[in-house]
Amino acid sequence: MRKEKFVYNKQTLRYEKVVEPLKVKLLRGFVYTCAIIFFSFVAFKVIDFIFESPNERALKRELQQATTQYKALNTQLNNYSKILENLKDRNEGAYTMAFGMNPIDRDVWDAGLGGAKQYSNLTKYPNTGDLMLEVTAKADKLGRQMAILSHSLDTIINAAKDREKKFASIPSIKPIREDKLNRGIRFLSGFGRRLHPIHKVMKMHKGIDFSAKSGTEIYASGDGKVVKVLNKKTGYGKHIIISHGYGYETLYAHLSEANVSVGDKVKKGEVIGLVGSTGTSTAPHLHYEVHYMGKAVNPIHFVLDGLSTEEYQKMIDLSSLNNQSFD
Repeated sequence: MRKEKFVYNKQTLRYEKVVEPLKVKLLRGFVYTCAIIFFSFVAFKVIDFIFESPNERALKRELQQATTQYKALNTQLNNYSKILENLKDRNEGAYTMAFGMNPIDRDVWDAGLGGAKQYSNLTKYPNTGDLMLEVTAKADKLGRQMAILSHSLDTIINAAKDREKKFASIPSIKPIREDKLNRGIRFLSGFGRRLHPIHKVMKMHKGIDFSAKSGTEIYASGDGKVVKVLNKKTGYGKHIIISHGYGYETLYAHLSEANVSVGDKVKKGEVIGLVGSTGTSTAPHLHYEVHYMGKAVNPIHFVLDGLSTEEYQKMIDLSSLNNQSFD
């Protein structure tokens, strides 16, 4: 309880009680209240700084764990980046060595995704923002590089399939088994100017004559589609033309029988007909031609199966000698 205050009055020669105005009382009360609030706030801050609440301690531990995890993830992403870089190098080797294609452009490979604005929402976190930004940017870049590499591998796979299809399509085997021939492969009537057996004049012989017994099986020398099956009294007689794609066609003439029809798709080594002596022919044999881009080429370069390098070269040399053809 506030003490009463008295003042001596010289005029009345008495002690009189001092009465404070209401304003002074209100002002004093306001000052006291402000002082209490201020010191309470300071005390709260001091206590809060010195003593952590359980919730704050839990959040602090969680922040430390998150930071540790982000650092570990950053290290893992660096390792993945090295692995992906190695895969890219191997991918480039396949491009250049196997297919002669241009590898992935380095600028495209190293390019980022949209700049810093894309990650602006992460920078508002003062404690982990920079680390989160670094990890997120690396993850996005790895994802983009994986997509680029995946597309590149698809290109290689498609190129390999096309290359495999091309190898299967280009004529590369003899149309008649060597053990079924009347004369050895090295003594065939070859490509070039030859003495015509009937007209006895030198004429261009556009193919190779495979001498074999009538009825001997004839094989497609490559994958393709039958585009012609004709039967004439002269010339090629009964004959088949197969389109192999990639600019190649093969012709099989003087057949006794054709086992395929126009439009049929055939595989390399598939039986397409039988040896005969139809048309302008002096004995049973197969006249075999290879055409590239509409022009007859030497078939000797397309009967590669079952020959060593030396045998192949000898066969080429012998096939260039002048002799008489069968048609």
